[in-house]
Amino acid sequence: MTESLELALRQAARALPSGPAPDLDIAAAEEASLVDVAYARHDSPVGTLLLAATPRGLVLVSYADDEAGIDAALAQLARSVSPRVLSAPHRLDRARRELDEYFAGARERFELPLDWQLTVGFCRRVLRSTARIPYGSVSTYAHVAADAGSPRGSRAAGNALGANPLPIIVPCHRVLRTGGKLGGYTGGIERKLTLLGIEGAV
Repeated sequence: MTESLELALRQAARALPSGPAPDLDIAAAEEASLVDVAYARHDSPVGTLLLAATPRGLVLVSYADDEAGIDAALAQLARSVSPRVLSAPHRLDRARRELDEYFAGARERFELPLDWQLTVGFCRRVLRSTARIPYGSVSTYAHVAADAGSPRGSRAAGNALGANPLPIIVPCHRVLRTGGKLGGYTGGIERKLTLLGIEGAV
């Protein structure tokens, strides 16, 4: 994956109107406007996270359980956002700091700008509804479906939450089945329980 990203950067550099292609270090790539998506890995109590951001804001949080998963997430970004993807941890400093504060119990609300472009339509409405669930509280698939405009769309809401590109930040772990059962979670039930435990919701 790294070699293909570097190849894409070199090709983009050759397309610049004048001047030599810059060296492929982060600073040069940024100065030449060759980075549309910056990413970084971040260790957390729920495992390694892959974080990615565009100039608009945080666009992806992915559970990075193995290299194949990381490559798949980066490939998704290259297809759906831009092929100009580069590791640039300093661009994710604010996201990493707020996540650390959250996991330490010192932050109840994220204040990061978000880039919603990986979501559309009903899925985006479900996730925006989910983003309004307060820290330490829970909701249901039925409620977020209704709030998103589809009172009978519990299953579709579950699918939307399963495809959430911004877990933790957009707290799909706070959505349970009617009756209080946990339901599913993109990162696995143990992670859902851990996050709810951090918030004192279980």
